[in-house]
Amino acid sequence: MSAVTEIPAAPSDIAREHFSAEFTFETDCWDVHDALEKGADFVLLDVRSPALFAKGHVPGAINLPHGKLIRSKLAAWPEDTLFVTYCAGSHCNGAARGALRLAGLGRPVKIMAGGITGWLDEGFELAIIEV
Repeated sequence: MSAVTEIPAAPSDIAREHFSAEFTFETDCWDVHDALEKGADFVLLDVRSPALFAKGHVPGAINLPHGKLIRSKLAAWPEDTLFVTYCAGSHCNGAARGALRLAGLGRPVKIMAGGITGWLDEGFELAIIEV
């Protein structure tokens, strides 16, 4: 018996609930890219520092570092606006920190799994701010 099969897989009904729930918390780079091209129905937030945002970010994203996510900074958007947060990638927890702050403010939120690393892995371009 391997480490993979030592613990049996969950019954199908429990697995279905688990994997369905994941989509309520996350989206991926491909779906974000596709939605941005068609006219996004969400606000994409790059929650990294302004310096990192300037070096390269997802086109159409707004820079709002996770530590600065407060109610007054969100006043421009209706309460039911979906926010999608991202950071550097799976090695970074900034997207989760931003999502936690947004959820604490009563805002709908998802994380873009993969962040900048995932975006680049998909072959998508970054926008750069020239200084």
